[in-house]
Amino acid sequence: MSKSDLRRHYRAARKAFVAGLPAGAREQLERQLAVVIAPALAGVSLAGSYAAVGDEIDPVWVEKRLGPHAFPRVSGPEISFHLAEWSTLVPGFQNIPEPPAGAPRVEPDLLLVPLIAVTLSGVRLGQGRGYYDRALARLRSRRPVLAIGLAWECQIAPALPAEPWDMPLDLVATPERLVDCRQHR
Repeated sequence: MSKSDLRRHYRAARKAFVAGLPAGAREQLERQLAVVIAPALAGVSLAGSYAAVGDEIDPVWVEKRLGPHAFPRVSGPEISFHLAEWSTLVPGFQNIPEPPAGAPRVEPDLLLVPLIAVTLSGVRLGQGRGYYDRALARLRSRRPVLAIGLAWECQIAPALPAEPWDMPLDLVATPERLVDCRQHR
């Protein structure tokens, strides 16, 4: 399958999974995600998160365990991370909430990464614009950065194509498990 076909397939699977959840189950699963991921958050100085859109798994309950954290802001072909509170986020690229222009720019040592699909070895299929790959490459060129993909179980793929510039995830967290991708490479 092409990357476009894979994106369509896993978006449809994610949409069907979320649509099939009974009332209250989504929040319960997202709260469980925060419990599952908690061991990976130990010792983090500053985390970067994201504002979930549509049927993406929402990291809001994870964020409550983090204290102050950063959100991405799109500027041309790049994303940068800025300290911000949820209440200060404004509509940005494709109406995705992002920090306002004056929010302080930071370099997180942990990133919570959205995705469409992911393998247990950390190969990530994103939206296709390479924002997170470029941001991770830039951040990792300065110091170690732990990248954790957040997913519903239906987004775990047996295999995905990887390009030389794709940045692997270190961990994948679902409401059911925390996978150390480095052990699957």
